[in-house]
Amino acid sequence: MPIIASGAKVLVTGANGFIAIWLIRTLLEQGYVVRGTVRSLERSSFLVDMFKSHGDKFELVVVEDITKDNAFDESVKGVDAIIHAASPVTFDADDPNELIEPAVNGTVGILKSAVKNGPGVRRIIVLASISSIVRESNELVVLNEKDWNDGAIEQVERLGRPTWTFYHERQSQLSWDLVVIHPPVVFGPTLAPVSTPAELNLSIKLWYYGVVDPQTSEQRLLETNKSWVDVRDLVLATAKSLVVPEAGGERILVKAGSNVWQDWIDVANSLSPSPIPTHAPGTNKALPKGRPEGKHVKHIVEYDVSKAQRILAPQYRSMDETARDMLADFERRRW
Repeated sequence: MPIIASGAKVLVTGANGFIAIWLIRTLLEQGYVVRGTVRSLERSSFLVDMFKSHGDKFELVVVEDITKDNAFDESVKGVDAIIHAASPVTFDADDPNELIEPAVNGTVGILKSAVKNGPGVRRIIVLASISSIVRESNELVVLNEKDWNDGAIEQVERLGRPTWTFYHERQSQLSWDLVVIHPPVVFGPTLAPVSTPAELNLSIKLWYYGVVDPQTSEQRLLETNKSWVDVRDLVLATAKSLVVPEAGGERILVKAGSNVWQDWIDVANSLSPSPIPTHAPGTNKALPKGRPEGKHVKHIVEYDVSKAQRILAPQYRSMDETARDMLADFERRRW
């Protein structure tokens, strides 16, 4: 029997984020009622328009500062499940605590709010970066959900052990169980109304400047991207973790494959007909070709994703499909 069946109310934090918007759309299409949290209704009004066909099955509430004590006390009331997707992802922070504090305090804070004000909550899902698992290595290593990134303690603290410590210390007293989904870099078309590539979320911005923009592609060429997943596959797996009893109490890696930037460049150039004709060969906006040596970046870190296959059995899009849809999205936006 499903843990959280269609028709239940699900709280999604950070509702205007790249992954969260796809998640809300998927949940609504599957028949769930969704409450989303945002920092500002004014800046997130596009969500109301986007999901207006679902009527009162979608609502937005304001949580201005997720780091504050009791920030989620009101928003957790009356929901059956919580998917916590609100966490900063940026390379622009001057102080690591700009990332660590909202991530740790926001995640543990919503658990505390669920304990106090969410008696009907039966499952909480946290979307946590694979960076809390990955670690540097000079030789081939295969990691799984038992691993923690102890070499970068701020990454572990950001979306790692504090959540599990809180959960396990109180597990026998809780009405809900906890699932943590660990995706790698997330790609795919974006649903947000952004007007320039610079306004994209971090992962899609990196893809655009690495694969599409000939002025910046060379800077990314010899970097390894390591692993990826399409946002649509990630949210389907996340939605499924609401339903499957066996997901409770688990950390689950959801990953489509490994790649280097040259792989994406090659795929983008191979698609026929091109989904982005404004970047046709011979024009000053032609897609970059990269360099053969871009293929020789070695994958030292790999992942065992057998748990995800056993519990969630996710289906993954190919690189071709993800690239085609992203390029078509850029073309539609006239980039």
